[in-house]
Amino acid sequence: MTEPPHDPQAHDPQAHDPQSMAQACAEAMFQDDHASQALGVTLERIAPGAARVSMVVTANMVNGHGLCHGGYIFTLADSAFAYACNSYNERAVARDGAITFLRPAHLGERLVAEASERLRAGRGGIYDVRVMRQDGGVIAEFRGHSRQIGQRFFPSEPRHG
Repeated sequence: MTEPPHDPQAHDPQAHDPQSMAQACAEAMFQDDHASQALGVTLERIAPGAARVSMVVTANMVNGHGLCHGGYIFTLADSAFAYACNSYNERAVARDGAITFLRPAHLGERLVAEASERLRAGRGGIYDVRVMRQDGGVIAEFRGHSRQIGQRFFPSEPRHG
């Protein structure tokens, strides 16, 4: 992300509906997400259990074949997954993540990763992420399993979902 979508100070922590809670959690995460910031990842959309992020493939991301290195595509998908699974005021980390690369990405292309929740049960969750070129062509599919770690972004808030 290059900038948080909204000013975190604008949120009233006592008046969070699920959407504004998801937004507030994303803003809180962004402050310490130096990896996404360094890659120029932008958070385009956040909702409970869902996120859309994007980045432009730079020269530093291109491998010896002249293609975007798969690790950067994985990282973009993992960032979307992270924002989606941390949207309920329960801090969560990846327990497992796997990606299937379908097509290459090239220098200068804008990549978009859309994460959607498939299941939340107990402290775990399953999320699917589709990584696409700006034209909508799918280049990778990612599945991540999350695990809540027993910490909250806003401890005084009631538990949601």
